[in-house]
Amino acid sequence: MISQDYAVLMAGGGGTRLWPLSRKSRPKQVLKLLGDRTMFQLSVERLQPLFPLERILVVTHAAYLEDLREQCPALPEANFILEPEPRGTAPAIGLAALAIRQRDPSGRMACLTADHYIGNEAGFRQLLQAAAQAAQREYLVTLGITPTFPSTGFGYIQRGESLGTFGGFESFQAKRFKEKPGRREAETMVMDGQHAWNSGMFVWRVDRILAEFARQLPDFYRQLLEIEAHPQALARLWPKVPITTLDYGIMEGAPPSEVALFPAEGLQWSDIGSWESLLEVLPPDAAGNVVVGGEHLGLATTGSLIHTSRPTERGRPRLIATIGVSDLVIADTEDVLLVCPREQSQEVRKLVEHLKEQSQSQAYL
Repeated sequence: MISQDYAVLMAGGGGTRLWPLSRKSRPKQVLKLLGDRTMFQLSVERLQPLFPLERILVVTHAAYLEDLREQCPALPEANFILEPEPRGTAPAIGLAALAIRQRDPSGRMACLTADHYIGNEAGFRQLLQAAAQAAQREYLVTLGITPTFPSTGFGYIQRGESLGTFGGFESFQAKRFKEKPGRREAETMVMDGQHAWNSGMFVWRVDRILAEFARQLPDFYRQLLEIEAHPQALARLWPKVPITTLDYGIMEGAPPSEVALFPAEGLQWSDIGSWESLLEVLPPDAAGNVVVGGEHLGLATTGSLIHTSRPTERGRPRLIATIGVSDLVIADTEDVLLVCPREQSQEVRKLVEHLKEQSQSQAYL
């Protein structure tokens, strides 16, 4: 990457599908889900071979700033862009684009998230470099993941005509975006070989994405200009900006001929968006079980995730015992025990929404 390239990490999500471990005050990006490093630390570290720390920006909420700075103290404080409240990925990236334009009006930005797992980090960096080449030709670049199963928890992108090869990666027009399909449609899209999972990662020139904001979200763009001219107006204007994602707000309305889809194989990618996804990336034992944080005694137990962050009073690891169960998620925290079938782990979000509606249950969020 060159001196005009910046990485933007979005680190404001709550990760409700990993409840009860992930909470409002302790989102998944600050958790050690995969070892001794948090998701945020892993995200910064895999970028550093391409981006020096001074060109890695972080969009987050003020409530998370202290934790994130403690985890990566070498990141300049000025590189943290604080949203007064969450409004979706489109407004977050709009703020980041302003910050980069102030540094370099001709800059390029890779928009990434702070809670993805990527096993093939070298391949990922090669993909980013190829995407930057396409972005320099004014494409809005979206990074797709070749699907390995018919997930109903991911969005899909249908590829259109070929746009050629950049840095060894073939690119295509993005013909259609489809959010979280039903099971039958997901199976069809995986089988036809024309679809990629929507990773939520993008690369583009700052002037190009801001022009798209001006075209598709003109009211929001005017708010951005006011914030750029008067930074103190952020707190007043932010509650009024639209709540929308980059996919809905920008990508679905962009001309297909101007959107470049880079499908990627072999990245060993997961968004760690659910308990099921941890089972996909953590090594299982001989019975196909994954045990994290405690001890497990299982009889006739297979294909399950047993996760505990709850210590015992005597200081020993907490023991979870199971008999005759298969394909379960068991998540044990200090104040909540979750048990659900693996295939329904995506539904944890609905459980959290139910808790939000009950005033007496707010302490569990």
